[in-house]
Amino acid sequence: MIGFTPAQRYYLSRQSADMRKSYDGLSGMVRQGLGRDPLSGEVFIFLNRRRTMIKILVWDRSGFVLWGKRLERGTFELPRGREDGASIVLSWEELVLILEGVSLRSIRRRKRYGVEKTAA
Repeated sequence: MIGFTPAQRYYLSRQSADMRKSYDGLSGMVRQGLGRDPLSGEVFIFLNRRRTMIKILVWDRSGFVLWGKRLERGTFELPRGREDGASIVLSWEELVLILEGVSLRSIRRRKRYGVEKTAA
């Protein structure tokens, strides 16, 4: 069983992925498309062009773990108004909301104490 935590870093690829790709193909997209190291323990998220399928790739000390989900109806929502680049940095909470189908536009956050995120 794999568990995602708020301590991990999450990168959503802006480029749509061919969902026939598996461990090696997606790790190649991480290296070449995102310019990151797939062995870093960071979590990499890929969507197909229609946004009906998602794959999540992560290295867990002894090998790659690939998690996938296909929607029977609807699409995964992308966060809007984010920085430019090959990927969108997500929080753990945003990933959970995307996977559960909660509209990201309807979310209102209350002010809380927190450490500011720095761009990597």
